[in-house]
Amino acid sequence: MGFKLVMVPPQRPQTRAWAARVMDTVSGVNVVLPETEADTRRELRDADAAFGTLTPDLLKAAGKLKWLQAPAAAPAAGYYFKELVEHPVVVTNFREIYNDHISTHIMAFLLAFARDFHRYIPQQLRRDWKPARDDSGVIHLPEATALIIGVGGIGGEAARHCAHFGMKVIGIDARRKDRPEGVAELYGPDQLDRHLPRADFVIMTIPHTPQTEGLMNEARFRLMKKTAYLINIGRGMTVKLDDLADAIRNGVIAGAGLDVYEKEPLPADHPLWTMPGVLLTPHTAGFGPYLDDRRAEVLVDNCRRFLENKPLRNVVDKANWF
Repeated sequence: MGFKLVMVPPQRPQTRAWAARVMDTVSGVNVVLPETEADTRRELRDADAAFGTLTPDLLKAAGKLKWLQAPAAAPAAGYYFKELVEHPVVVTNFREIYNDHISTHIMAFLLAFARDFHRYIPQQLRRDWKPARDDSGVIHLPEATALIIGVGGIGGEAARHCAHFGMKVIGIDARRKDRPEGVAELYGPDQLDRHLPRADFVIMTIPHTPQTEGLMNEARFRLMKKTAYLINIGRGMTVKLDDLADAIRNGVIAGAGLDVYEKEPLPADHPLWTMPGVLLTPHTAGFGPYLDDRRAEVLVDNCRRFLENKPLRNVVDKANWF
């Protein structure tokens, strides 16, 4: 028995390539690529599976739908609307494909702060030769602690890197019960406030969910060490940026490395752009080679699993968005 997979528009070169790869490698899958919403609605009527973003109207039209492949590891807010959460359709995503790229980006932030680059980069732009005292501006990593909020694929890989530098790693995770390599201690989210004061680096890899929105705010910044740094490469809505700016300005924490923001692009007049102790990248932590190949591999693998009635890869808890 085969099945029908609808690629929801807009159709892009990579989605067409993925569709061709599925049909070339998985016998029995009929992949359809409609161009308009009307055609999509018609094709979804007898579709078993879909790839992309559905609206409530399209979901209502999909009378047989059993599986939906989300087009991202963590789709934008609104993807998991009420009707989709309540629908029996199984949703899968693209998590795990960014582990190496994003964990490296985390370490770039961490090592920059540990070696005082956030001081020297602005000085370089001013041609200002002003070395700090040799006993200041450096965090000795074998004596430092990283608190990683979210120790899934990305957080787990970051933990391994941190441990390689001799750091103690504390993990906070809502699902994980086993300690991945490099994690010395693992706790649930209810223990976050207890362990924030121990960290020299607070690293956030968590998705945006109803539970994580605004997680790091004024009250939690006050629990951190004054010498600690926040690193966020997860989702921007998990950190209150105005609270963060106030915390850095007032010396509540030392600084932050951010790749994601409450509002993107970060407004040009936001104080974080020019604050000492802040390093910013424009949502590029996941950039790197082989990502399209990895997405295609997940899609192909799940097509095989669906065809063989096996458990799908990267199933999402729809109510919690990840």
